Amino acid sequence: MMAEEEGQSLPYVSEIVLKKRKIRDELAITRRTQLELGKYGAKKSKKQSDVSDIKRPEQLIKEFRDKELDLIRTKQRAKRPKSMIPTIKSKLLFIIRIQGKNDMHPKTRKILYNLRLRKVFSGVFVKATEGVIDMLQKVAPYVTYGYPNLKNVKELVYKKGYARIDKKAVPLTDNNIIEQTLGKYGIICIEDIIHEIANVGQHFKEVVLFMGPLMLSKPEDGLLRGKKQPYREGGDAGNREDEINDLISKMN
Repeated sequence: MMAEEEGQSLPYVSEIVLKKRKIRDELAITRRTQLELGKYGAKKSKKQSDVSDIKRPEQLIKEFRDKELDLIRTKQRAKRPKSMIPTIKSKLLFIIRIQGKNDMHPKTRKILYNLRLRKVFSGVFVKATEGVIDMLQKVAPYVTYGYPNLKNVKELVYKKGYARIDKKAVPLTDNNIIEQTLGKYGIICIEDIIHEIANVGQHFKEVVLFMGPLMLSKPEDGLLRGKKQPYREGGDAGNREDEINDLISKMN
């Protein structure tokens, strides 16, 4: 019996099959090596990024002082007498956020968020109320604003306008979208939106909330000088009145 088993030959396997097996095994080893290196590399890059995120003590102290100084200045601006607050000559304002990063105090950031200005170079239409003017005074170095004309209102809505549908940005290319949300207010097309904004109509608030903030294009070099001083004193910030239209045209 043992002799018979020893005499049996191994099953025949063709040379092509053997070559395929060899190639498959080599590929498996290569793939395993790549995965191991990839995982190691990912850990290494994460470690490197963590190291790069570590801030030096003097940098942390500077950021803290800048934020505290920003808070002090915000409180000082809020205490200015009404005679120093610029007179608003229009019911409609367009506000553009032009500054605000590491040196901003959380309270200042919160005011900008309340104005729906979460990003630099974002813009919003607002109704000029006493509350809005008070907020603009507190965040004066970080925004510029003025009175948009009908031409710019129309071009902003057509070029930058979008609707917030289920937390997604949808371009205002279909009047059905407008009618479904704003039809109950008698607003059924993009021209109705423009009319409501330009005239600060009865349903102005519903319209601007439906649209969301407008993201403007980054200004060309030299258009904004990076200065937090008031516009009338050679800076970028504050009330530009009708001259805001020049800035809108160049950033739209």
